Amino acid sequence: MRPVVLSCGEPAGVGLEIAHKAFDALRGEVPMVLMADRAHVQGTVTEITDPTAVFGQENALPLLHHPFDGDARPGTPDPRNAQGVIDVIARGVELVTRGAAAALCTLPIHKKALKDGADFAYPGHTEYLAALAGVERVVMMLACPELRVVPVTIHIGIDAVPAELTEPLLVETITITHAALIRDFGIPEPRIAVAGLNPHAGEGGTMGTQEQTMIIPVLERLAAEGMRITGPGSADTMFHAAARAGYDCAVCMYHDQALIPIKTIDFVGGVNVTLGLPFIRTSPDHGTAFDIAGKGVADPTSTIAALRMAWQMAGQRGTR
Repeated sequence: MRPVVLSCGEPAGVGLEIAHKAFDALRGEVPMVLMADRAHVQGTVTEITDPTAVFGQENALPLLHHPFDGDARPGTPDPRNAQGVIDVIARGVELVTRGAAAALCTLPIHKKALKDGADFAYPGHTEYLAALAGVERVVMMLACPELRVVPVTIHIGIDAVPAELTEPLLVETITITHAALIRDFGIPEPRIAVAGLNPHAGEGGTMGTQEQTMIIPVLERLAAEGMRITGPGSADTMFHAAARAGYDCAVCMYHDQALIPIKTIDFVGGVNVTLGLPFIRTSPDHGTAFDIAGKGVADPTSTIAALRMAWQMAGQRGTR
């Protein structure tokens, strides 16, 4: 048996206090081990050197010690810790890659702190994980019990979306999503609903032509290959309860089109899942929350959901 390994993220944020709360909530349900500097972690922990030693350690949060160069001051990131944050992520990938852990769950990082302190060259967690895994293309999924969404384009300005939204990108995104729904979520024949780019999905070309020129041909080709796929649909009618019952995942054309519905439905419990990696990675869908760090009020709901989902996916993939 292998546990879920939890990387500490930015030690000046809420991650470390949330780790304790999540452990208390999931004790006996999800075996987990935190990777962090012992000097940064408040409260009782059990230091271990092998992730598999977590089993039977239910009295205190299991900890794999990883030394950092700076202090952990709530709300104030120390640039000396940047390299430690990066190294912990890499260590987590090494553990899951060699089979010492079932899955990786990552607590929030602060990208500016990493860039300032260690010249971090990646836009965020996801791109760094893809580079560590040697994978060119990964997909971001946001998931909660009521909804799964995947944005095709992510952190770009809305004016850049039409040019970025290409046929190869759409095909790769849908294909990776389809495979993950089968392998990691146990859905034998996934039903995927695809949103249009324009209002009313272009309304026959009167409000934009991308649906006719690119999206519809892609969906027709994938359907002919055997995928259960529908769309392009009007995004303003895709997310009410009756519509959601008709699909297992919604693929959206840009960031807010995907994230607004899921954050409206479950603001505190959403999980960020990276699809297309050779290992399982989940993360809470929130940031470092420096404004409340150290006050003991951070909500662990999303981290609890992320750890639980990682463990469930590990069961489906057979990495436990």
